[in-house]
Amino acid sequence: MTIRKTWMTLLAVPALLAVSPAHAALRVLACEPEWGALAQELGGPLLEVSVATGALQDPHQIQAKPSLIARARNADLVLCTGAELEVGWLPVLLQNSGNARVQAGQPGHFLAADFVRKLDVPAQLDRSQGDVHAGGNPHIQTDPRNIALVAKALTERLAQVDPAHAADYAQRQADFAQRWQAAMARWSAQAAPLRGLPVASQHKAFVYLYDWLGLKEVAVLEPKPGVEPTASHLQTVQTALKATPARMVLYAAYQDPKPSDWLSKNAGVPTVKIPFTVGGTEGAKDLFGLFDDTLSRLLAAAKAAAAKP
Repeated sequence: MTIRKTWMTLLAVPALLAVSPAHAALRVLACEPEWGALAQELGGPLLEVSVATGALQDPHQIQAKPSLIARARNADLVLCTGAELEVGWLPVLLQNSGNARVQAGQPGHFLAADFVRKLDVPAQLDRSQGDVHAGGNPHIQTDPRNIALVAKALTERLAQVDPAHAADYAQRQADFAQRWQAAMARWSAQAAPLRGLPVASQHKAFVYLYDWLGLKEVAVLEPKPGVEPTASHLQTVQTALKATPARMVLYAAYQDPKPSDWLSKNAGVPTVKIPFTVGGTEGAKDLFGLFDDTLSRLLAAAKAAAAKP
């Protein structure tokens, strides 16, 4: 072999290793931004993470477009909320992907809601009651305690799908857990003034947030989950609130705030835009910012309500 051929062979080795499947990043498709952010925390450079929805999109109402199907086709792990949040589009996405690795029941199919205690589980399923989820309320990401539980389960799943890096995932999860527990302690202390405050919600989206913070939901603006309130219904809510006043009305960043704004104007309570997921507001740039900003907004509204005569 000539010296030139020897050098060409040696130069080719790193290139071959770079594209070798053993060294390729694990491809993760997250259905919602919060799970994409969590996967990035736990996997870092070991993962190639893409997110199916944006922070200002309603996660119930997504279309399985060809570009999204292509990402599911190439994914090693599909990471979603579950609890029927994506029932209108995820089954179509998976079926059309033709990717056996990420079908239900496979290691590459992960539903975060499977690993937490669900709230608002209906005693009986009646679709005439609106967008009711048989497995309970799916908006589990508004409670940081749920994030911690999902992080542990997701770390185990990443290790199962990518056993060569199991130790790396475990190390990253331990670091995340330490930082997350410290943040939760700080958030709990900051949230003390919110305990017991009565609030109204535009959509039944914050039951886990209320369970964590001790807020009391006294009204929901939607007549049924997922059904926009009419003017007459909002007037009914306003009348009911005279007997049990709310201190604020909450809506998610992806929602049209008009119903909340109407109630705020006519009932004299401040509105609070909740980021709801990573990227929902400018301050919610990551998982830590999501809860920092949520608490900041709630505390500011509580202070404003307390200042009113």
